[in-house]
Amino acid sequence: MLVLLGFAMIAVFMVLIMTKKLTPVLALIIVPTIFGLFAGAGLGIGPMVMDSMKSMTSTAALLMFAIIYFGLMIDVGLFDPLVKFILRKLGNDPAKVVLGTAILAAAVSLDGDGSTTFILTTAAMLPVYLRLKMSPVVLTCVAGLANGTMNILPWGGPTARAATALKLDVNDVFVPMVPSLIVGLIVVLVFSWLLGLQERNRLRTSAPEIWGDVADPSDAFDGGNGRGGSGAGDAGTGSSGASKGRFGFGRTGSTTTAPKPVTGGGAGVAVLERTEELVDDHDTAMADTALDPNRTTLRPKLFWFNLGLTVAVMVTLVANIVPLPFVFMVGAAIALLVNFPKVKDQGAQLIAHAPSIVAVVSMVMAAAVLTGVLNGTGMVKAMSEWLVQIIPADMGPFMAVITGVLSIPMTFFMSNDAFYFGVLPVLSETAAHYGVGAADMARASITGQPFHLQSPLVPAILLLVSLAKVDLGDHHKKVLWRTAVISIVMLAVGVLTGAIGIG
Repeated sequence: MLVLLGFAMIAVFMVLIMTKKLTPVLALIIVPTIFGLFAGAGLGIGPMVMDSMKSMTSTAALLMFAIIYFGLMIDVGLFDPLVKFILRKLGNDPAKVVLGTAILAAAVSLDGDGSTTFILTTAAMLPVYLRLKMSPVVLTCVAGLANGTMNILPWGGPTARAATALKLDVNDVFVPMVPSLIVGLIVVLVFSWLLGLQERNRLRTSAPEIWGDVADPSDAFDGGNGRGGSGAGDAGTGSSGASKGRFGFGRTGSTTTAPKPVTGGGAGVAVLERTEELVDDHDTAMADTALDPNRTTLRPKLFWFNLGLTVAVMVTLVANIVPLPFVFMVGAAIALLVNFPKVKDQGAQLIAHAPSIVAVVSMVMAAAVLTGVLNGTGMVKAMSEWLVQIIPADMGPFMAVITGVLSIPMTFFMSNDAFYFGVLPVLSETAAHYGVGAADMARASITGQPFHLQSPLVPAILLLVSLAKVDLGDHHKKVLWRTAVISIVMLAVGVLTGAIGIG
């Protein structure tokens, strides 16, 4: 009964948020409460949830002060040079922008903290997506793919958990999986490029007055030969007139030329020659966004101080010498004090980031209801034992592969702690009877991390969709099958390279 209730609860929860019948916060509270009562929790459901919530408080504090810190750094202009650099390198092409998003997210993921990765990636790339009228769901999808794949790094958490649970050296678990990680990242880049091409084609279809009948879509983004730059062909006033940006953003300048038709494939459409980089339009494009170059919170004279403080915070995070929430508490306090010495301004900054804080922290606290009911009622234990029992005896030698496949849904529906410290030891003990080593089981167990990172139980992904103002259900529709493919590919590469053995 507990097995049926557990899977039914998870299925109902997923259906409700993906069909947008309930917001994730309400679904996380209402669905587990109802199923917990059916499971016989009674009045004991309260202590179950509170026990779970205690383990969530440090995560909530981490996210709260991380949002304040990085939100403050965005406000004071720390990331403006990064955005300009990205704009200069990526230009107008949606395919390149999406690919650049994946590369940026993967690079920032080296710090091992998903929340930091998503904050920086969103801060740098969301204004670009909005400027080009690209879908923010593509941004969250690509960032989720990259960060999820990089999550098997030893300092990311899951690999260390797997090694600890099975009493192994963490390097023995991770190093043989490097080929899987590399191939996984290649698949991420392929998915990103394909998503970028889809965005390019979608924009061409949705804006025929801009795209017209261009034979080769890439011609519309040719920055070197002068076709299809950042201005659409309705200027008509010569080099000194004002023109409308490629995707409708106003701009002025003296370097644009008169429109000339793009030939090939049908009727010509006037498209301005491009004689300047997209970054030259940065000020106009970012107006009224979080990176508005005229915002009153800019502190250009404190750039190097803020950069040094951020580097110090990141180094402390990686070194893991003090608790992460405290790092961001101190960092946010110093940043507020130096950048906004007036008490009134400090209060205004805290209020400015309150919506993001409330959205994320409420989600984390609500997730405690789901995890509390799963653990308190014994659903998690019953589900894991049932899975072990249904595995046929002749499949025993393939326990590592089975564990890799099971890690995809199981780490999505439960916390990493529950899976690695509760389920993995049981699976590993079973595998030992068939000659499958603990190291093989540990390596296989981390291949589900790309899928795991998309779980609503992961605070970082809630932060990502919140910052990008994307519905979690929309994010899941686009990202889940792709992360499942990446996980399977990483598992397959592990088997082929011998990192994941068969008994």
